[in-house]
Amino acid sequence: MAAQPAILDWQGVLAADVDPAAVGGKAWQLARLKRFGLPVPEGLVIPAGWGTSHMDGEPFSPELAGALQEALAARGWLNAPLAVRSSAAREDSAKASFAGIYRSCLNVCGMEQVQAAIREVWSSLWSPAALAYRQKLGLDTGDVEPGMAVIIMPLLPAIASGIAFTCDPISGRDDRLVIHAQWGLGEALVGGQTDGDEYVFAEDPLDDHWTLLHRRMGGKAAKAVTRPGGGTAMTATLAAEAGAFVLSSDQASHLAELLRDAAVALDFANPFYDLEWVWDGDRFWLTQGRPVTARPRYTYAALQTQPAYWTRGNTCEVVPEPLSPIDWSNSRKLVNGLLTQGYLLAGYPVLPGAQRAGLFHGRLYLALSLLQWECFDALGIGPKAVNMLIGGHQPEIAVPATSLGGRLARLRRVLRYAMRSPAQRRQGMQAVERAMIEAGQWRKRTPPGNAEGLRTEILRQFRAGRDAIDLFFLQGSGGGSLSMLVEQLDKYFPGEGHALGTALLAGGEPSVTARQGYELMALARLSREITLRENHEASGNHQRDCYRENPEFRRAFDVFLEHYGHRGLYETYFRNPRWREAPKYLLASLGQLAEVDETALRARQQTAVAEALARIKAGVPFWKRMFIEGLAKAARQECNQREAARSALVAYMEPERQLLMAAGRYLAGQGALARETDIFQLMLSEILRALSGDIPAAGVGARVAERNGLFEQWSREAAPDVLVEAARHSTPGWQAQDAVAPDNDSSRCQGIPTGTGRARGKACLLRHPSEGYRLQPGDILVAPSTDPGWTPLFLSAGGLVVETGGYLSHGAIVAREFGIPAVVNLPGILARIKDGDRVEVDGTSGVVTLLEPER
Repeated sequence: MAAQPAILDWQGVLAADVDPAAVGGKAWQLARLKRFGLPVPEGLVIPAGWGTSHMDGEPFSPELAGALQEALAARGWLNAPLAVRSSAAREDSAKASFAGIYRSCLNVCGMEQVQAAIREVWSSLWSPAALAYRQKLGLDTGDVEPGMAVIIMPLLPAIASGIAFTCDPISGRDDRLVIHAQWGLGEALVGGQTDGDEYVFAEDPLDDHWTLLHRRMGGKAAKAVTRPGGGTAMTATLAAEAGAFVLSSDQASHLAELLRDAAVALDFANPFYDLEWVWDGDRFWLTQGRPVTARPRYTYAALQTQPAYWTRGNTCEVVPEPLSPIDWSNSRKLVNGLLTQGYLLAGYPVLPGAQRAGLFHGRLYLALSLLQWECFDALGIGPKAVNMLIGGHQPEIAVPATSLGGRLARLRRVLRYAMRSPAQRRQGMQAVERAMIEAGQWRKRTPPGNAEGLRTEILRQFRAGRDAIDLFFLQGSGGGSLSMLVEQLDKYFPGEGHALGTALLAGGEPSVTARQGYELMALARLSREITLRENHEASGNHQRDCYRENPEFRRAFDVFLEHYGHRGLYETYFRNPRWREAPKYLLASLGQLAEVDETALRARQQTAVAEALARIKAGVPFWKRMFIEGLAKAARQECNQREAARSALVAYMEPERQLLMAAGRYLAGQGALARETDIFQLMLSEILRALSGDIPAAGVGARVAERNGLFEQWSREAAPDVLVEAARHSTPGWQAQDAVAPDNDSSRCQGIPTGTGRARGKACLLRHPSEGYRLQPGDILVAPSTDPGWTPLFLSAGGLVVETGGYLSHGAIVAREFGIPAVVNLPGILARIKDGDRVEVDGTSGVVTLLEPER
């Protein structure tokens, strides 16, 4: 055994050359908690290999006994009360907890007792209970030899102790935290020998802090205490203790924040942990942390027996790359707000605490099953229609036949929504104006230079952004009229509802996103005029970029940035700079935009609308035409309001990003971060705790270092379009490359039509808008996803093909406005089309055809 150290400390457990299986799940998790700055007592670990060589009862080898004696003496633990605990290879893992299966010995004193306790722990690996547990879970397959490491820690002087779950272990709600507390040692509570106090906390969606919902006093008839000479015993609890809460409300709240911090440090994407804690009269300690192995699905009763589908059909358009922790911290709350406001307005009883966002493979997913059910149950809109709106080729849940009572209930909700939504929309547009003003004021302030000032301002601004429910309504409820418009058109023109609806929405009052494109195009014309004028005055001395320093252009560009400088490329990520910070992309696009024929663009829009109206006039009764035209007007307004709300929410992000960068500079100055941009690798709760000094600088740095590595790994991996609940952490049930819908031959692919007309041209594959310089006028732009940062390229393209997206996605809305042939929702299309291929985009049928090369 000379090749493996006999004794490791927490730092040694995490050494690069140590296999996590050799130290076991419990030791590995505790070592990580210690490294991340959580209050974990010092500990020693005997790796599993030493147990294997001593299983047959032979005396401790001189090497192990000597190393143990030396390690205990060095720490003054030779005669101190200790805890000797198991740490098997699969123990405290995400798949198996082994709770109560393996042996732990408390109040162990002296070398003789320590060695005896170590043997007890080793032997428990082969106890009948352990063998049965491993067999039941299919873990004794012979491919991995069971091993048992041993942890030795000082036994803390426990005034109180307990267990906690950073989710509701009964319902599965992830916005709940449950603490159980008992006087004395925790083994009585863990072993079910006594009933402790219970504290239930709810997470505040505005700033992620925990609020005590209620507490229940347990019987606490007995408690575990240490015995003189070693071991523990149960004793009756004093009447005064039994009749008092173990923790005050303030203590419980402090512990709740600590527990959540531990869970987030271990896994910020899925922070659902079962933790053990101790109160020594001065501070709280953490003595164990393991993932909750069987968190129940918290969803509607109708979905409990169906697969749970998660989709990137909509989110992969605006957030195609992995989310940083601060992005996930915001998104997991905002998604719920965006997707529920319309239902609440209609009077639908949304399931409290249901989570509609998930982070898998580093990417943002939506709970598709839940979205489909809510849309059907609330308004009668079927799963197929939901899929069409959000995009993606994905499965559908089973929905029951609708009873008369159900139809009437849905009709009442539709009517209630129709009656209430106009006032709500007016209120929302007022909120857009307020948000733009408020965000502009915040942006112009100098961020505080001290920790408390930064913490206060970050809290204030993030709470405001997360509480913008009027904006959430506009952003998340923009598809009702559009869906009804397509449905009505399909009745008279089967299969053409999307195409005709798209044509009707071409042109008209532009959305804020289209407007910024038009104003950028005007800047492009101005830049060309100035360049031609100044080059002429320079007697032929060509100065292509001379316009940039021209006062007239600078004034016009400043006005543009005042209105749109809060936008950016993939602006939903906090880590990406705003155009006000990095205008290079805008300036680089002016040359292309100067070549765009705006007259032809406007004519194309007018033609699309006129042709659609002519067909409707010929094929739809007069009384129904008025209804359809009204739906088209409402759909255009809702889409425009959706874009306006998005712009306002992004405007809030600009000063928030400034504060985060200021916090990053502050923490970097304190030695907690290597660079200011590392701040994006922390959750909001962690940033606030770091600024309060509740996380040591080394702990902050360790978390960031691990996540930087994880982020790089995620960035290299492809994420599937759809995941099934049972397989979301392993092999997905659906793959993006299998989701392309070919027509009868491999040269044709069917997507969702979102732009008018038909275009042929050379394919230009762009992975990022910064590559837009390669796009030539008339090229067919083929992209993996689009957000408002791509808009200038739409104006130059002859047609648009997008791998992701649905009828309500950004690319779809703007393509409709510009009247360009466009097809979205073509998973895998970037692998089918090569740069330079000739393609045809049919914005009416939604078909993209790969053409033969020109001869």
